[in-house]
Amino acid sequence: MVLPSSIPSPPLAWAQFSLGPLTIHTYALCILAGIIAAVIITQRRLGRRGGQPGIVLDIVIWAVPIGIVGARFYHVFTHGSDYFFPGANLWNVFAIWDGGNALYGSLLGGALGAYIGCRRHGVRFWSFADALAPAMLVAQSLGRFGNYFNHELFGLPTTLPWGLQIESTNAAFPPGLPAGTLFHPLFLYEIIWNLVGVVIILALERRLVLRWGRAFAVYLIWYGLGRSWLEAIRIDPTSDVFLGIPANIWASFAAIVIGIVLLVVQSRRHPGLEPSIYRPGWVPPETSTTGKGDRPSAGSNESDSGESEGNEPESNESVTDSAPDAGRTAAD
Repeated sequence: MVLPSSIPSPPLAWAQFSLGPLTIHTYALCILAGIIAAVIITQRRLGRRGGQPGIVLDIVIWAVPIGIVGARFYHVFTHGSDYFFPGANLWNVFAIWDGGNALYGSLLGGALGAYIGCRRHGVRFWSFADALAPAMLVAQSLGRFGNYFNHELFGLPTTLPWGLQIESTNAAFPPGLPAGTLFHPLFLYEIIWNLVGVVIILALERRLVLRWGRAFAVYLIWYGLGRSWLEAIRIDPTSDVFLGIPANIWASFAAIVIGIVLLVVQSRRHPGLEPSIYRPGWVPPETSTTGKGDRPSAGSNESDSGESEGNEPESNESVTDSAPDAGRTAAD
């Protein structure tokens, strides 16, 4: 029985529309909206810490394409039966507009791309990651609306008044259940969980020194905790299972462990604020007196990764920001 307060799925026709000869997929628009929001928020946060205007775009140019490749590769790898079977059209492996872009894959690919971009533009990777942490949660929240339009990412049957309506012809609809069965709206649960995470990170930044990757560590722990529970009640019949546990739950456990290790290690190695978001010896374009722009000054240590400098002063005072100012608003 469909409850009056249940959440209806949008018409499947809303999943895409035509614009002249082009077919625009709503899923892609949701991802694009998330990317734009993340860029704006991260640039605002990094700018308050001394970053030059446009520096985030310079890094995102590397992070986004590699992140998309990683997201798709991870999804295909963990849903092999969807793409590799007798008579399968192998071109579907590349059909990202039909859904199937895994967040954990985008994290891995995006991290690699961001590291490359940070190295090329002299930004400390952990400074960028900390500025990105709450922005990632906002971007993921917007992207989850794409799952709603695609009629995917729903959980076990429920009688709760906010159950999600899914058509019985859906490929993921469990066999044997009557039409009209409601399901947990996991896309909505994750949106709420992510936005609460934004508030938590910003609140912690007001009271603690979340630099040197510690804000990103909180993001990994928070997202991993929520995602592990959501995946436990998710209906995803084609997801690969290892030792009786879905791949995404293993990935969530890994995110939690990495976040805890990162938090502990960086808290011991770097108890204060970073003196600059830029690597030692790097002269930002607008402050360069040589006119060479993004190049290290003479005498800089090119072999230094910029993430573990042990000979830099680490006080509780920053030349670009203070801990309370770092988390004032969501767009900070």
